[in-house]
Amino acid sequence: MDNTVIDIDSAVVSYREDIALRGVSLKVRTGEFVGIVGPNGAGKTTMLTVVNGMGKLLHGRVSVLGHCPAPGRGCCVRKRVGYVAQVQNIDPRMPMSVRDVVMIGRYGRLGLVHRPGKHDWEVVDEVLELVGMTALAQRPIGHLSGGEQQRVAIARCLAQEPEIFLLDEPTASLDWKAKSDILELVRLVHDTRRLTTLFVTHDLSALPLACDRVLLMKEGLIWAEGPPTELLSDDNLSRLYDMPVSLVEKRRREGALVHS
Repeated sequence: MDNTVIDIDSAVVSYREDIALRGVSLKVRTGEFVGIVGPNGAGKTTMLTVVNGMGKLLHGRVSVLGHCPAPGRGCCVRKRVGYVAQVQNIDPRMPMSVRDVVMIGRYGRLGLVHRPGKHDWEVVDEVLELVGMTALAQRPIGHLSGGEQQRVAIARCLAQEPEIFLLDEPTASLDWKAKSDILELVRLVHDTRRLTTLFVTHDLSALPLACDRVLLMKEGLIWAEGPPTELLSDDNLSRLYDMPVSLVEKRRREGALVHS
């Protein structure tokens, strides 16, 4: 039985003169946790936009959950695909509470013209409990720390009840403790919700080594892929980031590759 939920075949994506993906192919199985690593401009974020139907292919094919998402006609897929980006600056004067912000995630399923009912608020409260934000549910969203705001973003994503969990640099700009906590939470969410997860980062310290598989991306290509214990060697990482092995070793000694 084929349990492939993401099937990308020879995808080419271009933004004006810049080619973001150069004939990339990828298959992801149900329940897999895939880390996507590489320097800025490698095409990592573009890979996620292709999966959630926001990226326009110049060439190739993509199938997600049995559908072919594309800009303007990927709604049925996007309801089943959750997305979390890096922490955004939120005006502390914003009056919305944490609970109300998480409810926004339900509107992908409800539609903008429907009011949330009892079940929807139950879903919101359940995901707030999962991410450890129940005690702050009534606090204004702008009054939270960066790590707390990212927990809310994950809860908002989960309120959508997705099958695929996309994370795009979710620990960027967070301090070491908050980063470690978010990595632990991401793995908890993946396991308890039985999701298929794609985790994008350029920062080695933000890579969960609990990934089932890692893709190394560079210049719009999947440069290498495999189990993290085999792929994340000093030689591979040095060539990926174009830096001396000694620097990679130093970062690893300082705990840059965090287990979650």
